[in-house]
Amino acid sequence: MAELRSTQRRKQAPEADALRMGCGWSEEDTHKPWVLIESAQGDSHPSSVHLDKVAQSVAKGVLVAGGISATYSCTDICDGIAQGTVGMDYSLASREVMLMATEMHLQGGHFDGICFLSSGDKAVPAHLLAALRLNVPSIVVPGGLMDSGPDGLTLEGIGTAAAERRRGKLGEPEFRHQQISACPSVGACAFFGTASTMQLLAEGLGMALPNGALVPAHLHALQNSARKSGQQLLNLIQSNLCPRDIVTQAALDNALMLHAATGGSTNALLHLAAIAQVAELDFSYQRVNEINQHIPFLLNVKPSGRLNANMIWYAGGVYRILKELRHDIDTTVMTVTGRTLGENLDALDDDGWFERQPLLLANYQATVEDIIAPRQTPFREKGALQVLFGNIAPQGAVIKTSAIPENLRQFTGTVKVFEKSSDALEAILSDAIVPGDAVVIRYEGPAANGMPEQFYVTEAIASHPKLATTVALITDGRFSGASRGPVIGHVCPEAAHGGPLAVVQTGDTVSFDLDAGTLNVVGTADNTDLSPEQITTVLAERLTRWHAPAKHYNSGLLGHYTRCAQPAYQGGLMAVPTV
Repeated sequence: MAELRSTQRRKQAPEADALRMGCGWSEEDTHKPWVLIESAQGDSHPSSVHLDKVAQSVAKGVLVAGGISATYSCTDICDGIAQGTVGMDYSLASREVMLMATEMHLQGGHFDGICFLSSGDKAVPAHLLAALRLNVPSIVVPGGLMDSGPDGLTLEGIGTAAAERRRGKLGEPEFRHQQISACPSVGACAFFGTASTMQLLAEGLGMALPNGALVPAHLHALQNSARKSGQQLLNLIQSNLCPRDIVTQAALDNALMLHAATGGSTNALLHLAAIAQVAELDFSYQRVNEINQHIPFLLNVKPSGRLNANMIWYAGGVYRILKELRHDIDTTVMTVTGRTLGENLDALDDDGWFERQPLLLANYQATVEDIIAPRQTPFREKGALQVLFGNIAPQGAVIKTSAIPENLRQFTGTVKVFEKSSDALEAILSDAIVPGDAVVIRYEGPAANGMPEQFYVTEAIASHPKLATTVALITDGRFSGASRGPVIGHVCPEAAHGGPLAVVQTGDTVSFDLDAGTLNVVGTADNTDLSPEQITTVLAERLTRWHAPAKHYNSGLLGHYTRCAQPAYQGGLMAVPTV
C-alpha cells in the first residue's frame, strides 16, 4: 500500500498527533489510517437526529478493520419544516454549504478516507458531490426511512390535509391528528420523495453497500450496514479505490435508468446533473428523455403509486429493482464492495437474499409484485420523467409523467401569472383558479431566490377534484418529491435570466404535449390564432421591453448563491465568479 495521506500530512503538521491525542487517541492510533465520519447529524429533523448512533456503528467497523475515526458534523435543514416559508429559499443552497463543509473537514483533518452519513433531501447529494470533488476513498451510509403513520399516512399527506382544512372539508381535530401521527419514528419520510430517491441513487451509483439504502431506520439492519461500511472503507483505502473509479459514465446512465424505473423525485435531475459536472461526465436532458423512452416504470409507491417507500427494502431493496433491469444496465461497473454491480447481484442471488427478504412482506399482506413490477409486465411502458422543450423552455423543463394520469398527455390552458408562490396558493384556495387555467409561477429559479419548492401549490391543485386533472402548473422553481399532477418545473432559461417565461402574460394560451415533448405559448390574450413564427416574434418583442427585477438577496448565503448558481439544467451548483 502507498504511504497514507495522513502520514504525508503529519510530516508537514507536527502538532497534529498531539492534538489528536488530546481528543483521546493513543499514540498507536495516530499511525493507523485516519477515517473522517462526515455526518449530517443534528437535532434538525427525523432524517438526521439518529445519525449519532449510526456514526458509533461506523466507528466500531473502522476500529475492527484497523483504522481510527473522527466524527465531524454539518447538519442539513428540513424541507418539510422550511416548506411554504422563506426558509425554503435556503434548501438548495444548503447542499453547497454541506459540500464545502466536507471539503473543509477533509483538508483540515488529514484523513485517508471518508464515510458519509446522511438521509435527507440535500444531505445525500451534498455528500455524493463531496465524495467526487475530493476523490479520496469514500463510502456512503444512507440513514434509512421512517415508519408509516396510521393507515399508511406519510408526511406529504399533511399538504393535502392543510388544503382540505382551508376548504372546510377537514376539521381541526382531524387535521391535528394527522400532524401528530405523520412522523412516527426517525428516518427520512416514508414516501418516495427526494430523500428516498437520493438514498436509492447513492446505492445505484455504487457508492453504498448493497441493500444499505432505504432501510427502515428502526431496524438493526441499519446499524449492521453502518458497521460493515466502516470495515469496508479500510479496504477501499488499502486498494485506493476512489469515487471517480466508481461513478463513471456507465454508472451515471445506470442511475438515470434506475430513476426512470422508480418515479423518483424530479429534484434528482438537479443532483445528477451536478454530480456529472463534478465527476467530469456527460449529462444532457436529451439523454434523460432517451432513457425514459425505453426503461419502463416499475415501482408502486407514493406519490406515483399506492404504497409507502419503506416497503421497498422489505421487497428486496434497490438491488431487487436492479435485478429487474439487469439486461438494461451496465453490470460491469465497479462499486464500493470492490466488486462489480453484476458480481454483487450474483452474490445476493447465491445468498438467497431475493427469496429470504420478501418473507417480511407477509407482515403487510403484500408481495414483491405489489411493490416492484417485473420488467416484462411494468406498471407503465415508459419511464417516470420527461423533459419538454419549446418557446417557453428552450433549454428544457421537467415533468414527472408517472405522477399524472396516462390519459393526460396533452393540455391547453389559459395563463394566470404569479410572481410569488404564496399568491398562487391563495388564488387556488380561494377558487380564483378554475379548470382550464395554466398557473405560471416565475422568478423562483436558482438565480432569483434559490429555487424553492412549490409543494403546497401542487398539493392545493392535486387535492381539488375539479382542478387535479384540468389545471397545469408551470414554473422555473422546483417541486417536492411528493408532488403529483401535471406540474412542470425547472423551466430554463429561468425568468431572472431573461428566459421567455419572464414575458408570458396572463391571458396567453399555453400547451404541452407529452407525445411531441413540447411546451409552448400558442396564443396571446389578443390573438389565439397565431403561427409558431408569430408567437416567437411576440415573445422576442416583449423581451426587448423586459427589465430584470431587483435582486431579492444582496448579502449572506443567498446573496452569494443567487449570484453564483448555475442554471437548473446544469444542476444549480455554485460556480466560481469569473470577475
